Amino acid sequence: MSFKEEIRSQLISYLNPSYIEVDDFSAEHSGHTGNPENKPEGTHIKIVLVSSSFLGKPKLEQHRMVYSILKPWMDRGLHAIILETSS
Repeated sequence: MSFKEEIRSQLISYLNPSYIEVDDFSAEHSGHTGNPENKPEGTHIKIVLVSSSFLGKPKLEQHRMVYSILKPWMDRGLHAIILETSS
């Protein structure tokens, strides 16, 4: 399973989104400070999520929910996340 598929699977499992989009654009940052090893995946992602789990929660709390799910990947080098959440 690819990095992107792993994250997608976990987000679906925890948040049951009605819409999900996960894009890995790590290759575009090859050689940059955040990707000095030129990894083709796993350092830079964009996530768009629509989930009823976010209903009534402020954006900060929504983002914290997602970050807690992403922690294992952040520990392995994920460092740039563009995150759009809504209910």
